[in-house]
Amino acid sequence: MNKKELVEKLADELKEEIKTKAEAGRIVDKLLEIVINNLKKGEKVNIAGFCVLQVKLRKARMGINPKTQEKIQIPAKKAVKFRALKELKQAVL
Repeated sequence: MNKKELVEKLADELKEEIKTKAEAGRIVDKLLEIVINNLKKGEKVNIAGFCVLQVKLRKARMGINPKTQEKIQIPAKKAVKFRALKELKQAVL
């Protein structure tokens, strides 16, 4: 499912509350904006029954270029960690 399909599904499922697909699109955009802004601030995003999103720092490390086999330094960087919660894991089994 991509973002467009998510918007369409949201508009269909909540047709009483959401009148248009454009309105559903704005809701999805605002939700994503809120999640991204909280992650940028370093805050954990915990969506009950679904997942936990958190920014983690990956340490610098040594790696190997697979083409040349030479050792390279991989710099430290921030990455988003996704952890599925129990309810989500059970739902897809």
